[in-house]
Amino acid sequence: MPFWYRRVTWAWLLLPLALLFKMISLCRRLAYQKGFFKRYKSKLPVIIVGNISVGGNGKTPFVIWLCEKLIAAGYKPAVISRGYGGKSNHYPLLVDDHIKGHEAGDEPVLIYKRLGIPVVVDPTRKNAVNYIELHCLADIIISDDGLQHYALQRDIEIVIVDGKRRFGNQQLIPMGPLRENLSRLNSVDFVVNNGGQQVNEMTMLLKAESCKRVDGEVAQLASGLKINACAAIGYPQRFFDTLNQQQFEILKAVSFNDHHAFSKDDFTQFEASIPLLMTEKDAVKCTDFAQPNWWYLPVSAEFPARFEKKLLNRIKEIKC
Repeated sequence: MPFWYRRVTWAWLLLPLALLFKMISLCRRLAYQKGFFKRYKSKLPVIIVGNISVGGNGKTPFVIWLCEKLIAAGYKPAVISRGYGGKSNHYPLLVDDHIKGHEAGDEPVLIYKRLGIPVVVDPTRKNAVNYIELHCLADIIISDDGLQHYALQRDIEIVIVDGKRRFGNQQLIPMGPLRENLSRLNSVDFVVNNGGQQVNEMTMLLKAESCKRVDGEVAQLASGLKINACAAIGYPQRFFDTLNQQQFEILKAVSFNDHHAFSKDDFTQFEASIPLLMTEKDAVKCTDFAQPNWWYLPVSAEFPARFEKKLLNRIKEIKC
């Protein structure tokens, strides 16, 4: 875990850089708010699902949950993403069955595989929005991340907070994990806690489902086995803790950098006879060279019905 979530006195040496980051961030936001920089206003409602701290907070499970609820309510959602960790030779990039994680990024591919709805990747989000407006049958747009992407106007802002790590030392980058001051939370529509000790209507609980094979073959893996595990997400320990809760005995747990581009060589360190478990987000990058004993653990978000009703009512307001 980075020093941001521990008490280290030398972190104050980074205060000048944190103050510089704060000044640049505030000036940039004000420039968009005051009209000095142009903002793109979509013809469709735009919902931002983001955070004010650095990665691993659970945005993607929330985006999937939100899209599922919108579909059930009769909406036609589309998702945009900057595609972090991917590199395409053209943008905007519409994700389909042939697009790989190294092209679009792991999260867009995961969202598409789960939902089958339009998912468009572009480092400039307004270009992705414009593509959806012109080419996709959608009536609402969900942005996976992008709270600080002020070039795109938004109708609803939802911030996901790690309920366990919270905001660390509550300092700005690079002194701490914050992208913006905590006061930014006062201006968003919803603040959702991913887990944590206090459970209320704004708490997202991640429910683990049955393990699935990375290569797509239908099979079952019993809980309680001895396994190896790997994760290339913002907070790998959450995944390892989930495996422990599923009664797996982890023999070896290896963390990679968030959005790591996997290759076959990354897995030579694991014994082939022992099941290897990874996150669903990592699995989409390993399908081309997956071994029969590689598995992933899908998770799905759950909320109290009160929150779902409140959020859908808010969406109805912006659709009117």
